[in-house]
Amino acid sequence: MSNYKHLYWIMFVATSGGILIGLNMAGISGAVNSIQSFFNLTYHALGIVVSSLIVGGLFGAFFSGHFIEKYGRKKVLVFSSILFAISSLGCFFSQSVILLIIFRLIGGVGIGIVSVVGPVYVSEISPPKQRGMFVSFQALAIVTGILLAYIFNYFFMDLANAWRYMLAVPFIFSILVMILISHYLPESPRWLIANNRKLEAFNILKKAHGNDLARIEMKEIENSFYSKGKKISFLYILKGKVGKLVFLGVILAISQQLVGINAVIYYAPIIFQKTGVNENIALFQTIIIGIVNFLATFIVLKFIDSKGRKTLLIWGAIGMTITLSYISYGFLFNLNNIGILIAILLYIAFFAGTFAPMLGVITSELFSNHFRGLAVSFTSTVNWIFTFLVVQVFPYFLNSFGGAIIFGFFALCSFLTLIFVKIWIPETKGKSLEEIEKEIF
Repeated sequence: MSNYKHLYWIMFVATSGGILIGLNMAGISGAVNSIQSFFNLTYHALGIVVSSLIVGGLFGAFFSGHFIEKYGRKKVLVFSSILFAISSLGCFFSQSVILLIIFRLIGGVGIGIVSVVGPVYVSEISPPKQRGMFVSFQALAIVTGILLAYIFNYFFMDLANAWRYMLAVPFIFSILVMILISHYLPESPRWLIANNRKLEAFNILKKAHGNDLARIEMKEIENSFYSKGKKISFLYILKGKVGKLVFLGVILAISQQLVGINAVIYYAPIIFQKTGVNENIALFQTIIIGIVNFLATFIVLKFIDSKGRKTLLIWGAIGMTITLSYISYGFLFNLNNIGILIAILLYIAFFAGTFAPMLGVITSELFSNHFRGLAVSFTSTVNWIFTFLVVQVFPYFLNSFGGAIIFGFFALCSFLTLIFVKIWIPETKGKSLEEIEKEIF
């Protein structure tokens, strides 16, 4: 297999866990009404069922930073696929809402792990000129999973206890992902070098990038580790220049959620029903959302390494501010469903093409070799905290105050994010991780 084909194969395997993220995130969207009816849940209790996945994601993201530094990227990814398998089977057989919540928590831990380890691993094995595209493969895998979940939801909706089948879909995929990672994914060369396994690291880089580039990268990576000395503690990433850098990643992580994307992904059918369509049509419209989500993410892969990270974020924030404002306006004046649907599709396209892949790309690039795992883990944890808050309160605010207020809030957050990105986020395209580290520090 040529270097080119081998590198793409590695990236496919490394980001395949993203499909499991998408399946688990969006699978619940078509199941919320039947789960609420089956267990006779209040909106608050329903929010707990939905957001339990996110609570698990928070813990998975927080602890994964430590484990990937201790055990390596590959082993932790394999462990995450096992958690997905346990979760999906457990949800299918759950006879009480407590069991359903517990198994969704387990799946959430898997999601949190993959959300951290995927971007870290890919950034550590990618050539600088293609790193943005390769890290974004995970975002493409996630939206693929979301689209598949919407399709399965639509075809399962008429079955008795349809929610069980919707939540069981990830099981088969989790087994396939576990096999792929176990047999075909090499360990991160940067982790191997950090653990004095240089020959293994060089062989992996040589097979992926070719002999000449591998030698250059080996020298840069070794110099980076030698200049930093011993391994660092968690408190290190909260102080001084490093702390300021991590703070930028944290604000970007918070902003990604406060623009409301997961409210739309998790509750799309409910949102459409609020515009006056019935449940079957609402579920079909979510498939359209999934298609747009996928296409926008796929198209942007071509531009991430040419147009740059910051430019795309700025255009994304502008587009989301405009479309979210229109959605708020549409709910306020009871505009027709088609107009709101188009605005939501455009909003999804702007997010999928910019903020969806860019958080993983930027944070994996900003953070240095010797603290990347811990820093990405921390920013991802904050991201999951705000995902939980948005998903937990959205049903209550939508039913209590209406779509105009909640989407108006998302529009305001998108505008503030535009200002933040314009002023504070640096451009990192086309540079090696070690070059970025030298420029920042």
